[in-house]
Amino acid sequence: MLTLVPEKPVSSGELTCVDFGRADEVDRRHQRVAEFLAASGQDALLITRPHNFAWMTAGGDGDRPGMGDAEMTAGLFITPEARVVLTGCVDSGQLFDHTLHGLGFQLKERPWTEPRSVLFEDLCRGRRVASDSGGFGAADAERQLARLRTPLSTFDWPLLRSVGRAVTHAVEATARTFEQGESEAEVAGQLSHRLLKHGILPARLQVMADGQSHRYRHWGFSDSPIERTCILSAVGRQHGLHVGVTRTVCFGQPTKAIADTHHLTALVQTTGLFFSQVGWTIGDTWERVARIYEKYGARDAWRQAEQGDVIGYHMAEFPVIPQGRTRIQTGTALHWHPSFRTGMVGDTILVHGDGFEVLTTSGEWPELTIEVKGARLRRPDILIRPH
Repeated sequence: MLTLVPEKPVSSGELTCVDFGRADEVDRRHQRVAEFLAASGQDALLITRPHNFAWMTAGGDGDRPGMGDAEMTAGLFITPEARVVLTGCVDSGQLFDHTLHGLGFQLKERPWTEPRSVLFEDLCRGRRVASDSGGFGAADAERQLARLRTPLSTFDWPLLRSVGRAVTHAVEATARTFEQGESEAEVAGQLSHRLLKHGILPARLQVMADGQSHRYRHWGFSDSPIERTCILSAVGRQHGLHVGVTRTVCFGQPTKAIADTHHLTALVQTTGLFFSQVGWTIGDTWERVARIYEKYGARDAWRQAEQGDVIGYHMAEFPVIPQGRTRIQTGTALHWHPSFRTGMVGDTILVHGDGFEVLTTSGEWPELTIEVKGARLRRPDILIRPH
């Protein structure tokens, strides 16, 4: 019988090494919060939402394993001088051993029999506190925190690229291997499996068979069989960062209507990618996208669904909308996912001084060429599989 002694690791492999780069990034983010508190006249910041927990901890996960965002196990209380984890006795060990080791966080712990809200209320009482939820008598600072989370710092870029490669592989591999006649739900299960085995949480899954996306742009999946065409779309989360990608499959040659619609949707998306430039506002880029719809006789088609989002620690930090005043900066990540009739495309880019970098390309998917302002760009086409 194997007996585990809590205070003694089984082997050196159980000892978590300190990530000094991550620790330095947490220090930098703490300094930004301290500057925000000074400017707003607040004593402290209370964090209770997973995207802000992940940002403040430079990729830490504060929700209960296996439950996604359903239940947070910890909050954070940040003052100019200290950063404190607020959690229960059941979760504190795991958090500090596997998520926050060596990052300079202190602990305030509660017994599991006491609601976590009691600890939050105790800390907020008598202080001027901002929070990301507006609860516990604190001022709601979520909009200001979104400005701290974006654009992404250079620390996040390699992680974002890694997540982009993995989510793209999962979507494309699923698209190449599922069987005609399988249900949307079965294919969603295959896609989820590919994401989870690489440590990526499915933040959103869509499997839309045979034109379902034309009727319902936010369709998830059902028990309907896939007969001819299918759109697979996923947003995956790892290290707190989100990346989205969409691909289309057709068993047999697509009809001219399906091919033309996909091409127009890809043209809309490519225009958005090309004009996502440092210094431009979202509204500046939007004007170019709107012109494509107008040019092809579909002036108001964009009103049917969202076209894109600034993405990062939140799945939709800021929407891509007309007159949007969010300014694109170095480190801005954008998930462009326009849809038109039966067509839907989706990719994530990182904008920097050299232009935009597509994070969701594999080099193993059929492509078409889109020309924008004289630039010839290769974009994902429809994958044609044997009928």
